[in-house]
Amino acid sequence: MMQTNSVNKHLLGGVATGIGSLPHRDAKQGAEFALRVTPELPSIPALTRRSPNESMIAMAVAGIRGIKFGQYNSPIIDVDKIDRHADVITDFDHDAYVGLRTFLEVAKGHTGPVKWQFTGPVTLGQALVRIGVPASIAFDVAVRAVRTHVQNIHDFVATALPDSPQVVFIDEPDLAMMMHESFPIAPDTAVDLMSGALAIIERDALMGLHCCSGIDGTPLLAAGPAILSIEVSDNVKNYAGPLAKFLESGGIIAWGVIRTDAPIMGSADRSWKQLAALWCELVQQGCDALRLRQQSLVTPACGLASFSEEVAEQIYAQVRDIGERVRTQALATRLNIGA
Repeated sequence: MMQTNSVNKHLLGGVATGIGSLPHRDAKQGAEFALRVTPELPSIPALTRRSPNESMIAMAVAGIRGIKFGQYNSPIIDVDKIDRHADVITDFDHDAYVGLRTFLEVAKGHTGPVKWQFTGPVTLGQALVRIGVPASIAFDVAVRAVRTHVQNIHDFVATALPDSPQVVFIDEPDLAMMMHESFPIAPDTAVDLMSGALAIIERDALMGLHCCSGIDGTPLLAAGPAILSIEVSDNVKNYAGPLAKFLESGGIIAWGVIRTDAPIMGSADRSWKQLAALWCELVQQGCDALRLRQQSLVTPACGLASFSEEVAEQIYAQVRDIGERVRTQALATRLNIGA
């Protein structure tokens, strides 16, 4: 687990950031929105309504020899050209990177940390299998693509924003199926693939692992992230022990505090009560109360492409509200224990 002081000094308890997509069709407006609603840790958004090429799979597949997406985002595969050893090209002039390029232009001069995310090798490998790539090579191709793209995106961001520390989440939504008998690789192999993805730029960025499904987080922690990004749910109590050790070792938890699969409430009160109740139970099971608050980020549970821009604004207002409450509690907890 790697944590750089240059990043951590910015990540005080309750800092808000984004997850994945925004609903904006205009790239400049999307970038301005991200910088405005999460100023302490802006997240470079995927703008999938602007173009399906910005979807997590389409972006990850771009540059893999033998695979491309057609006009309606349908995959076109030439199996004979797919080679686990072939170079992967990261073309920043491609339509998939309009959101990234525009954000970096709008954020020129920004010196605080920035966050971005990229599809993980397990999810990408699964996607390749689903579109017809033989399972025998799909995950090798996925690993090479993720390694190449993540390194190149990091360097691209570092060139544009040289004074901005980077926080990078590897996004693995397909881990929810990891224990299913039809899953094409063993759980231990999946953990190894995730660990390798986290190691790509761990010397230069703070690496996180995101899964918006309510799964057992133990294998996620086994992969060795510096940040674990999970939604607030009762399921978290099932791995309170490993979570306590993760916090003790300096790990940060990005809490998905506003659900994106349910009606959006008029205020953050209900979501805050759910988070506070979960924390109380985690403390009873051995988690440190101060670390839970201090070593925390707050986010929406998942991306917001399916919402309107107005609702996205409302969701981020609630995320920031909860972040302020976390910060207040962190200070109060420190005072109570004499820290």
